[in-house]
Amino acid sequence: MRSIKLLTSGLALCVATQAMANDDLVAKMDDPTQWAIQTGDYKNQRYSELDAINADNVADLQVAWTFSTGVLRGHEGSPLVVDDIMYVHTPFPNIVYALDLNDEGRIIWRYEPKQDPDVIPVMCCDTVNRGVAYGDGKIFLHQADTKVVALDAKTGETVWEAQNGDPSKGETNTATVLPVKDKIIVGISGGEFGVQGHVTAYDMATGEQLWRAYSVGPDDQIMFDPEKTTNLGEPVGADSSIKTWEGDQWMIGGGTTWGWYAADMEENLFYYGSGNPSTWNPAQRPGDNRWSMTIFARDIDTGEAKWVYQMTPHDEWDFDGVNEMILTEQEIDGQERKLLTHFDRNGLGYTLDRVSGELLVAEKYDPVVNWTTGVDMDPDSDTYGRPEVVAEYSTEQNGEDVNSTGICPAALGSKDQQPAAYSPKTELMYVPTNHVCMDYEPFRVSYTAGQPYVGATLAMYPAPDSHGGMGNFIAWDNLAGEIKWSLPEQFSVWSGALATAGDVVFYGTLEGYLKAVHAETGEELYKFKTPSGIIGNVMTYEHDGKQFIGILSGIGGWAGIGLAAGLTNPNDGLGAVGGYAALSDYTALGGQLTVFALPD
Repeated sequence: MRSIKLLTSGLALCVATQAMANDDLVAKMDDPTQWAIQTGDYKNQRYSELDAINADNVADLQVAWTFSTGVLRGHEGSPLVVDDIMYVHTPFPNIVYALDLNDEGRIIWRYEPKQDPDVIPVMCCDTVNRGVAYGDGKIFLHQADTKVVALDAKTGETVWEAQNGDPSKGETNTATVLPVKDKIIVGISGGEFGVQGHVTAYDMATGEQLWRAYSVGPDDQIMFDPEKTTNLGEPVGADSSIKTWEGDQWMIGGGTTWGWYAADMEENLFYYGSGNPSTWNPAQRPGDNRWSMTIFARDIDTGEAKWVYQMTPHDEWDFDGVNEMILTEQEIDGQERKLLTHFDRNGLGYTLDRVSGELLVAEKYDPVVNWTTGVDMDPDSDTYGRPEVVAEYSTEQNGEDVNSTGICPAALGSKDQQPAAYSPKTELMYVPTNHVCMDYEPFRVSYTAGQPYVGATLAMYPAPDSHGGMGNFIAWDNLAGEIKWSLPEQFSVWSGALATAGDVVFYGTLEGYLKAVHAETGEELYKFKTPSGIIGNVMTYEHDGKQFIGILSGIGGWAGIGLAAGLTNPNDGLGAVGGYAALSDYTALGGQLTVFALPD
């Protein structure tokens, strides 16, 4: 009897601990004075209820204070603000600073991991990191070398560590983690090195691995129930992944998971996308290559997949599907639906029912997209949900060692990881986009663990017959699947957007400008040039009753890899160096946080 009492009391304590860990973070996410998660909230809306800075006064913004990170190269992600402490991260070597907002930004603690610099050349597209996470009184960092570290939020002391991958095989990390319930959910990078992508849950308190679900492979590895896991409403059936690969190619098949994660606590589901299949030469991997390029809905507790949708079967262009999933509740035909909106690298904006996985919208969010005529939206069709590929732009049909020209978008997509924002006031999505096309020549490549496994040569350039620039910042109606307004930019918009209750939307540019535009019209209201190009995400918080806007600047990422790594060959950086060569005329390397406020 005593053992039963001990067991039940232990279970009660475990449940209570889970609730406390989750409730703490949820309360902080619900408090608009803080910025407690990289995505703003579990829905990835990147929306703030703060409105002291608004469309009427944003033109008066001025720099309040700055902080040098001490590191160059690309600064993605954003700071967090939790309980009057700001947490700032850097690219490799992934330093973390805790700054006291009550004491002029004094450094309370810093964490400086000792990582092997050999991990740097294994990272595909710069040494970026998309930020730390908070939960249960801890700061969580997923380092470039795939070590997951839990730090005491007040002291910076290491609480636990877990090794999530093996850099010697090409597994690295660039992403943040999702803290949800009693878990930390973690992805992996390395699609260009032929790794088998996966997503893993660790115990938030101890670092114990709880489950791991792969993107491609046998049903037990991908955690599919052949009868219950659905694709467009139908059970996927047995061996849904491996039967779409030739032989054992799936074992080095990619499908990495380095993007953003969302969660619906009511449904107990989390959502994310998988990346490209390996190699970039489609002739070497016949079949649909499931479940690369896929949206996943998985159970938070067990990891089992509820539903999936593959956006780009048998990818021929490196259109990773890892971009953020934005969760909304909106009315369709008089009925409120739980929706998921995703802006894929392939240039299509998707809206799905996030409970069932029903496909509702699939439309081009950049008019120059030409590799497809569109997605078959007829549920009775044999090709329902599949894009129709235009033969002229098919690198598969054109063949190996043939240079397919004029493909739009380029491999970095109509949008890469730079996250969009959503305003429930306007019911519009605000999307940073790339307006870039490419030439793509696939060639045969052999696999060696830890060596690049790409198999294609690329060249990138601005979309022809357009405004001459390489980017747009757009407002998108996710129900109608149409652009409401579009602002041309000279270079790709590689910064994450922020929408606020003050009817202002913020974003940054590769030249280094922080810009503020009107949420309804797109009218430019303010801009300020920071010391380096911006690929970070705009955030906001309130301290001592005053609203602040924060942004990391530091040129880099895929678009800025030429500047960040000192590359000059136009084909380097997987084709980006030549396309973005003019960036060096406008900005230089840096690593700085700039914080803005209205004058007193």
